[in-house]
Amino acid sequence: MLSKQFFLGEQTLLCWDIPGALMAGVDEAGRGPLMGPVVAAAVILDDRNPIVGLADSKKLTAPKREKLYDEIVSRSLCFCIAQASVEEIDRLNILKATMLAMKRAVEGLRLKPQKVLVDGNRLPLLAILSEAIVKGDSLIPAISAASILAKVHRDRWCTDVDLQYPQYGFAIHKGYGTAVHLAALREHGACPEHRRTFAPVAQVLK
Repeated sequence: MLSKQFFLGEQTLLCWDIPGALMAGVDEAGRGPLMGPVVAAAVILDDRNPIVGLADSKKLTAPKREKLYDEIVSRSLCFCIAQASVEEIDRLNILKATMLAMKRAVEGLRLKPQKVLVDGNRLPLLAILSEAIVKGDSLIPAISAASILAKVHRDRWCTDVDLQYPQYGFAIHKGYGTAVHLAALREHGACPEHRRTFAPVAQVLK
């Protein structure tokens, strides 16, 4: 069951079926890369203005993600994109930093949701009814929308940082530990955007 139930007389309603109740979807991008922040997004969709084509961001082409990003920004009731920095990732660990980014995204929403659905099997500490949904980015439109916002935002950030550190190829591999990225790490060492506690980076720093 995806939501808490409310009982109104003889009628049972899901929380987002109750007039005025708002549900936010939350997802992240960037847990696995060796560099850059982890980004989270929270989205409250407008049921009266549905967006066609929402899906897990990893299953969409880059042009499709870009198109849907613009639609989500313009047609959702509200959204917030937040992040945890490289310094926070190294200090807290990637899981705690991810939860922090998610918490910031939810708390940054202009409207307060009655429930939050989060992709995966872990929940950030929130003062709002929340539930973790495994593979939620494929099942819940609001989580799909959040996954798209987070992914596109982080990919754009990687493209911008690539201009500052072109020797690593961030615009191509988005910071993941590809053969090209690992070879660049060995040749050039780590840059300030690399996560010092991640094994391939830590090995280079030694």
